[in-house]
Amino acid sequence: MPGAHHPDHPGARARWPAGVYGTGAEPDYRFSLANERTFLAWLRTSMALVAGAVALDTFAGDDPRPGVRTLTAALVALGAAGTVAAWLRWRASERAIRRGEPLPGFGVGAVACGALLVVASAVAALVLTRG
Repeated sequence: MPGAHHPDHPGARARWPAGVYGTGAEPDYRFSLANERTFLAWLRTSMALVAGAVALDTFAGDDPRPGVRTLTAALVALGAAGTVAAWLRWRASERAIRRGEPLPGFGVGAVACGALLVVASAVAALVLTRG
């Protein structure tokens, strides 16, 4: 690929993380860009979870029920976990793409769905029992 930053290409520079870019062959850039878009979608979702925690804390800040603080913390924790999962999934997928291996399974997504379902149900219960 002309102008690519491939190790054999004159003027190539080291890319970080070396554990990803130092393995396998340079893939079609469209696959790497699709993987990056997925990574960014996970980050947007994580930011939305943190924003939801801020909204819950703001609008229910004076609510004496202990569940409000717990749910706020759970949303922040899910947002943080989503950020870590985004990085790990991007890394694993990019390495698989470069090595011509199958992409990783979606186990982390299933766990995230389950956790979010539990938190969303608890938020709904708090809203419906507010009186």
